[in-house]
Formats: sequence, C-alpha cells, structure tokens
Amino acid sequence: MGKKDGGLQPCIDYQTLNTQTVKLPYPLPLVPAALEELRGAHIFSKLDLRSAYNLVRIREGNEWKTAFITLSGHYEYQVMQYGLANSPSVFQGFMNKVFREFLHRFVILYIDDILKYFRNLHCPQICPNPCQ
Repeated sequence: MGKKDGGLQPCIDYQTLNTQTVKLPYPLPLVPAALEELRGAHIFSKLDLRSAYNLVRIREGNEWKTAFITLSGHYEYQVMQYGLANSPSVFQGFMNKVFREFLHRFVILYIDDILKYFRNLHCPQICPNPCQ
C-alpha cells in the first residue's frame, strides 16, 4: 500500500487472528461523560500522539501471532499494530495508567488524543487544593 510521500507501508489482514482473539472488555470513554467533565472549563489544549500504538510492546511470546512473510524474509512485530482487535482497549488502559493522577482533574483521554482543560488561568486544577 502506498504512502503520500511515495514510500510503501505494509497492509496486513488480521481478520483471522481477530476472530480467534479473546476480546478485552476495557471500556473506551463516552463522549457525553467527557463533555460533562468539560463544563465550566475555559482553557483547552489538545495533543494527538503520533504513532502512539507503536510504543506498546506486544506481550513477550505472542510476537509470532503477527508474523508475515515478504520477498525479503519472515518478520514478527514486537509492538502493537493497528488492526489488532484489542489494540484500542490495550492502549486506552495504558494511557489511563500513565495519566492516572491527572484524569478527571484536568485531563481527558481518548485513545491517542489528550485534552488538557482548566477552569481558569489563575488556579488550574493541578495544585493540591484547587480553587473554587
């Protein structure tokens, strides 16, 4: 499959693997709940992590499940790829763990999107005793 810059990127069909995968029921955030959390906030900053899935290691010993063959050899991914059934759930859990102390105070996460929000400029929610 071609990229915009003319290079090539692999296109791997994980349908068979995904049908045999035990689905991880980790919940993704609900948009209405996130919007309610933003009520009263006036200052926002959004970050979108680029290639963030590729930062999470596949469980050791499971790399063979992502194997593919090309003319130049046999390859196995060591990091999570798009298209795997549990990728969104695993990554959301990873992000929630990393940002645990900030969630629902001044950070909302949705997979690889991070939204920071503050009620006012003078006393953001990051101080130990937030202003009212």
